[in-house]
Amino acid sequence: MPSLRQIRRRIRSVQNTAKVTKAMEMVAASKMRRAQQAVLAARPYAERLETLLTNLAAQERSENAPPLLQSRPVERIQVIHITPDRGLCGGLPSNINRATGQFILENEHPASIVTVGKKGRDFMVRASRDVLASFIEIGDRPKVEDILPISHLIIQSYTEGAVDQVFLAYSRFVNATLQQPVIRQLLPVQPAELAPHEQVGYIYEPSSRVVLEALLPRYVEMLVYHAVLENNASEQSARMVAMRNATDSAKDMMDELTLHMNKVRQEMITNELLDLVGGAAALEQ
Repeated sequence: MPSLRQIRRRIRSVQNTAKVTKAMEMVAASKMRRAQQAVLAARPYAERLETLLTNLAAQERSENAPPLLQSRPVERIQVIHITPDRGLCGGLPSNINRATGQFILENEHPASIVTVGKKGRDFMVRASRDVLASFIEIGDRPKVEDILPISHLIIQSYTEGAVDQVFLAYSRFVNATLQQPVIRQLLPVQPAELAPHEQVGYIYEPSSRVVLEALLPRYVEMLVYHAVLENNASEQSARMVAMRNATDSAKDMMDELTLHMNKVRQEMITNELLDLVGGAAALEQ
């Protein structure tokens, strides 16, 4: 049985741990609010741009269409795997890693991986996957400029024919307690299914190809940037919840240790009283 000094030392250790996790919870809550505002502000633009491009793609099915709109037989795919750089955020990294790994296993075509974040990179390296490139330390306040190298790599790989399909894998922010792993196709751009009365006769100036060639790279950049924002908001919310749970567990452990310490102290006092009573009885005899 541990001594009273050992129990007190363990209580102090748990108290210090609770202070650290509480501080990390407060920091994550502050970052989560900022990340949530950023992702909610970017969603309407990303969704509207996607609607516009898919509608344009549905009406631009000619052989003269830009390369990012052209579909071809699939022989090799590419997955942009977006994960956090740091841990202490619950099961978020393992959930998206598991979803991406399952997707790659179920896909019959060879896959190359572009990882964004250390957790995804480490997972793919351990799984012996074909990691084409790795991007880390993007930070808690990502900007569009930070993801341009990723977008340029995607566009170059697809236009040069190195891959035939590109997918985005990330954690979508739903609320503070729910983050959903998402795997969606990025390239080629999937045309929308439009009814005849929904088709609009767009007038292009100078031409449809020039307009789409200018818009499509911005579309890829925006979707990758939006995925990074979604993943960042998911990471901060998951870390806040994980640190809150850790703080609550530390408090429960302190209560149990305090109760145990009181029992040990009471037992010591009882033993000392028994020794005194036994000694007094021996002297009387």
